[in-house]
Amino acid sequence: MSELQDFQKLVISNASHVKGLAVGDKAPDFTLPNALGKDISLSEMLKSGIVIIKFYRGEWCPICNLDLKEVQSKLPEIKSYGASFLAISPQNPDGALTAKEKNSLDFEVLSDANQNVIKAYNLQFDPGEDYHARRDLTLLNGNGSKTLPVPATFIININQIIEAAHVEANYTERMGVSEILTVLKDLADRN
Repeated sequence: MSELQDFQKLVISNASHVKGLAVGDKAPDFTLPNALGKDISLSEMLKSGIVIIKFYRGEWCPICNLDLKEVQSKLPEIKSYGASFLAISPQNPDGALTAKEKNSLDFEVLSDANQNVIKAYNLQFDPGEDYHARRDLTLLNGNGSKTLPVPATFIININQIIEAAHVEANYTERMGVSEILTVLKDLADRN
């Protein structure tokens, strides 16, 4: 096994205890700054319809960028269900702006620099000393911490209840846009 594969397995192992919030849980409300420093509130966004939230590691993460670009490519379809989309990372607003510009994103990219929302959604973990020896998270995270969110996707209905959740310790596996669209279609068919 390659050194990279060993490293990935170690990071995944260090995140394996993280379960996140579950379907049926009430989504904690929050207000976070977007890439331009404007406060965005979950409860305000829910007044317009379903909200999809993706927690990602940061603009430095290639897998995260591919995931966000995939969402961007299907954003018109997502919006056709009256849904809006948020991406949240532990970086400061400058990092959010970099992610938004680098990936040409037309949705809100929010900064959870103190990781209060990441903690509220039960996603925070420490990737371990081997990880820290390779990547200095204190330079990447808004509050200088050494923790990351497990990448996760939540689809939240207008009553602030989680309708779908994907929390995966293996950071290479994400809820794809086709799965998001299937959930949105099912929710539309129920209403």
